[in-house]
Amino acid sequence: MREQTVWQFSDDRGQLSTAERRPARVLAYVQAGATLWDHGIRPGAIFGSDHDDRAVPDAAKTGSLPLAEVGYLGAGSTLDVDTLLSGEPDLVVAVSYGGGHVYGLAAQTAKHLEEHVPVVVIDVGQARTLAEIGDRFALLARSLGAEEPEAATQDLDAARHRLSTLVAGSDRPRVVALSPAGQEQTHLARPRMWPELRVLAELGVDLVEPAEGPGANWSTVGWAEAAALRPAVVLADIRANATPLDELRTNADWAAIEGAARVVPWNPEPVCSARAHATFLDLVADGVEAAGR
Repeated sequence: MREQTVWQFSDDRGQLSTAERRPARVLAYVQAGATLWDHGIRPGAIFGSDHDDRAVPDAAKTGSLPLAEVGYLGAGSTLDVDTLLSGEPDLVVAVSYGGGHVYGLAAQTAKHLEEHVPVVVIDVGQARTLAEIGDRFALLARSLGAEEPEAATQDLDAARHRLSTLVAGSDRPRVVALSPAGQEQTHLARPRMWPELRVLAELGVDLVEPAEGPGANWSTVGWAEAAALRPAVVLADIRANATPLDELRTNADWAAIEGAARVVPWNPEPVCSARAHATFLDLVADGVEAAGR
């Protein structure tokens, strides 16, 4: 007798995952887990990448996840298949930045993991818009029996309208997105390479484009060069792998930036839900509004 397929989902590698029943025990990369949570899916556990701490998840990436209730299995290449399967997941949700590669796990670990449990991979790379990424997560959540509340979409529409209204006109504040990389230098984001930043540009935000040069996603410069841009608003990477802003208090160039600009926390690995995106847009709008006073 043939097994009946009750659940199926085709991921962004074109790989079809199937199961006899709808998966309920979900293991997810932290970004995917936080996104699914906003859609009403409670992951049983999450894992990080080599950029993350092995013992605790990066709070900048976890969104609204109730960390006291969701297990953290560790991060990156230190993870093995036995650890990943310890909670007996019936589905793993991972992300990719292109090419179908499972981000956050060693290639052989990901390969052997799929021999035991379906792995769905969502592409969150620069080839997609943030809306397209969000749609893929929404489709996956619906297949798992959940959906983001309609109020979240309404909040996102309101946040988009508020920000676009604030930046309308000729006197727009200059906005720089950066990731601190120690006392000597910082990485300036190239806005066109980041789906969330492209949304800001589409809404009319004046995002500074770094000079052409090495680095596809970032332009690495000294702090003096960053200060010379004279931004009115700074989107500062607050992930654990970025230098904490508190450690830059003695840096004169950062002090000059912070003294003249409004600093908005930014997670370059955003939670891809309407709820989270609305929150981010409101934070940017707050910064723009304060900068204009």
